[in-house]
Amino acid sequence: MPRLLLLPLIIGALALTMVACGDKVHRPACPSGQVCLEYGNLMEPLTLDPQKANLIDEGTIISDMIFGLTTDGPDAQPAPAMATSWETSPDGLVWTFHLRQAQWSDGVPVTADDFVYAYRRILAPETASIYAYLVYLLKNGQAVNEGKAAPEALGARAIDAHTLQLTLEHSAPYLPGLLKHQSFFPVPRHAVEKFGDDWVKPGRYVSNGPYTLVSWRSGDHIQVVKNPRFWDAAKVCIDRINYYPIPDVVAGERRVANGELDIATEFQSNRIEHMRKTMPDAIRTHVSLGTGYLSFNTRDPGPLRDVRVRRALSEAIDREFINTKLKRAGQLPAYSFVPPPIANYVSGPRLRWADKPFEARQVEARALLAQAGYGPKRPLTIEMKVAGSTESLLMTEAIQADWRAVGVKVSVVQNEGQIAFAAYRNRDFQVGSMRWFADFNDPVTFLALFKSDTGAQNYGDYKNPAYDALLAAADNEPDAGKRAAILARAEQTMLDDEVIAPIYFEVNRNLVSPKVTGWVDNVENFHRARWLCIKR
Repeated sequence: MPRLLLLPLIIGALALTMVACGDKVHRPACPSGQVCLEYGNLMEPLTLDPQKANLIDEGTIISDMIFGLTTDGPDAQPAPAMATSWETSPDGLVWTFHLRQAQWSDGVPVTADDFVYAYRRILAPETASIYAYLVYLLKNGQAVNEGKAAPEALGARAIDAHTLQLTLEHSAPYLPGLLKHQSFFPVPRHAVEKFGDDWVKPGRYVSNGPYTLVSWRSGDHIQVVKNPRFWDAAKVCIDRINYYPIPDVVAGERRVANGELDIATEFQSNRIEHMRKTMPDAIRTHVSLGTGYLSFNTRDPGPLRDVRVRRALSEAIDREFINTKLKRAGQLPAYSFVPPPIANYVSGPRLRWADKPFEARQVEARALLAQAGYGPKRPLTIEMKVAGSTESLLMTEAIQADWRAVGVKVSVVQNEGQIAFAAYRNRDFQVGSMRWFADFNDPVTFLALFKSDTGAQNYGDYKNPAYDALLAAADNEPDAGKRAAILARAEQTMLDDEVIAPIYFEVNRNLVSPKVTGWVDNVENFHRARWLCIKR
């Protein structure tokens, strides 16, 4: 799942000035006898519709309000949610889920039909869901999405009100983890059919999880309160949550330090030494299932269709400098795409030239560009489109310098994050800078991005039948070890095609007040509010 980097330099400077002058925002009053959480989310959501959401910051809020068949336990491991139990056919293709007695927040019962309706809805072409490809796992899912099969052909069936049967295209032992993702959440059919897309507005939003939506003040905050109809409401500690968009992570750091926020979901990497002195008890870093990378638009009719150009640009980047001198929070140079901590995988895939010294790579980059017809008399000219933030801009400047050193002319276009990612989805870029965090703990969440039929999130429009065939073979391989080896071959194929330039493996960087209890660091970086509390 992508996360945007949004921190214009001037905003950061203004925020620091305001804090220095004592112009502080006060923590809102919490009703007597209640427990309130002030949550610094990175950015403003575009939607709280689980079938249309795209970004981590949207999923954070949605997953505190709506529960699927499974949910994140305190350590982000799959835990029963709407499903109390399930069984699988011997071939792993048919899963039968037994649902608990539960209600939507308006008192209407939650039934298996709400799940069937949701899965047909996300695959409906008119929904235009960026995550429809995840639901291709269900039998006939892709055919339904492409209008080649009726919705009734989908492998999702309500046997009765509390029994849901899912039939898969291929075995997927990772399914309980995938079902935690919002693309597999139910939606309240009665509310959607009554209000249409407006069902997500305050006063109409209906949820089945621990919290329900109260208000949404655009650019200010989203407020949710405990859902009294949640089946486990008695064990939910926090009564009210305010989610604030904090695109300026330095301001977020200050607001955690002075007690205005309890949580901020990111901090600026190169400030970690300062924070270790000023607020050491709040820093929560942990190995991550996230990768920062550049995507090369192979649909663009220009030079990036040439693999020699893509390889030259990737080789010329000094990843060690970027990660040790600029980032400093524990990020590691990346010469592959799938993060090392991922489950169900084997190490080995790597850019073929990764072990060469940086100086030798620069020499080779110049030679590759010359072979492609570029040199001092005809320099390669490239535009890089990025979401503006101090951290991404520092990295961008370093990459610019590396490319200029091999004779490439680089222009940088900075956009607000949502605008930048809209351009990526529409293939309106040459080189884009982005990050991908795992939707679930399996390499498919990374490798499926590059399938020919993935759609908008295959930003570089990579198409290789051999790659697609390897992923299909992995899908149909029941042996876990053999499957992992096939997936590794697929990643190596993609890396050999130089469709991306992996730059770093991420580190989860949260700021959590010592007053917050129940927080468990984990590689997926999912921390559901249901498990949290505040020391009184």
